[in-house]
Amino acid sequence: MSISRFWGLCLLCFSIVVAGCGFTSTAMAADPDCCKKAEAKVINRTDFPVLFVSEPVFTGDAVWMVQAMLRQQGYNIVPDGIFDSRTAELIRIYQLANHLDVNGVVDKNVWQHLMYQEEGESCMKMEDSRDQKRMMIEIDLAKRQLTLYENKQVLKKYPVGIGKSKTPSPLGEWKVVNKGVGWGGGFGTRWMGLNVPWGIYGIHGTDKPYSVGSSESHGCIRMLNKHIEELYPLVPVGTMVRIVENGQMVPRSFQPRILKLNSSGPQVVYLQSRLKEKGIIFDNADGRFGHMTELALRYYQAWNGLQITGIADEDTYRALEMIE
Repeated sequence: MSISRFWGLCLLCFSIVVAGCGFTSTAMAADPDCCKKAEAKVINRTDFPVLFVSEPVFTGDAVWMVQAMLRQQGYNIVPDGIFDSRTAELIRIYQLANHLDVNGVVDKNVWQHLMYQEEGESCMKMEDSRDQKRMMIEIDLAKRQLTLYENKQVLKKYPVGIGKSKTPSPLGEWKVVNKGVGWGGGFGTRWMGLNVPWGIYGIHGTDKPYSVGSSESHGCIRMLNKHIEELYPLVPVGTMVRIVENGQMVPRSFQPRILKLNSSGPQVVYLQSRLKEKGIIFDNADGRFGHMTELALRYYQAWNGLQITGIADEDTYRALEMIE
């Protein structure tokens, strides 16, 4: 092979490598990292996002939350918000211990096990204590305010931060189902999780104290760390948390849809809340269309001359004055 042909082949190979990176030789000289790995994918959603080892790697509040919950249950992990092979391995161990499919993937089933594992025992303890003071939290999104009640008397009031318009805080009547200390990161020093059926929501501290009083979160309720540290020991697992807007659980703009047994979501909360306003008391407005909600709806339909179906349709919404 001649020298000129040899150098020609070298130049051709160099051009192919440069083209693969999508840069000219000048751009490559300016950016030697042109072929570096893709940037991490940030996951801050609260709608039970599926997490697994991937490239680019998953990072963000959702990952931090999983790691903090694992640590809370005794697993040896320090939350860093990066879903790496170590996190996946601990998820496999957790799945094995809880009789779940062992694959290292965080899906809705894993999320719900992590969220609700503490609920049963703690709620029994709360109900069995005859001397237990009845605590209740009400959060008014319009006022950006959390009020703690003890036996229906105001005990404490605190300012809070709430969800953005695209990721609103969930109106409804919820329960505290788990609690955690020292989560760190965007969750601050304390966490109290709520049993919202369509996602992961809670009341927690923050590393952004300036956001308290504003609407910047992905749906959770933010408090100053010093305030939630004061509130935390006063609120046992099982405590009711009412989230309202100007005292109401039905938003100003309501988009109706057909609802029936086993439906869930914000629209179910609005339906349940309106039934309670009409004097039909059955259970919490918790976004779960169960048998009690169906029975309450049938009762309302019967007393208002509607077809008795137990299904929320256009005629039912109109009778409830939820639509015109």
